[in-house]
Amino acid sequence: MMSRYRFPVSEGLTQLPTPDGKRFATLFRHGTMILEVYAPRGTDPQQPHQQDELYFVVSGSGAFVVNEQRLSFGVGDSLFVPAGAVHRFEDFTDDLAVWVVFWGPPGGEK
Repeated sequence: MMSRYRFPVSEGLTQLPTPDGKRFATLFRHGTMILEVYAPRGTDPQQPHQQDELYFVVSGSGAFVVNEQRLSFGVGDSLFVPAGAVHRFEDFTDDLAVWVVFWGPPGGEK
């Protein structure tokens, strides 16, 4: 049973992939904030999201593309994506797992 105050990444990863093949699991919601674990495999099919988001890299490495800027990333890095921005993970290792935090109003904070 998951606590309302502690969210081990291992608990989220045990839910992946979902029965319908999704590579993310929502672990917590509070107000506008949503906490997910994301673990793409092979390719990253993400589309822009309506809220601002932060990724925290738990395992893996690769390249992250946001608004056509390509950034290298590794364990311990955090990556910001403004609402509506085109973004994706590329050339990433098979063990990629990230925390994702969405928050704020649709369209992002100004």
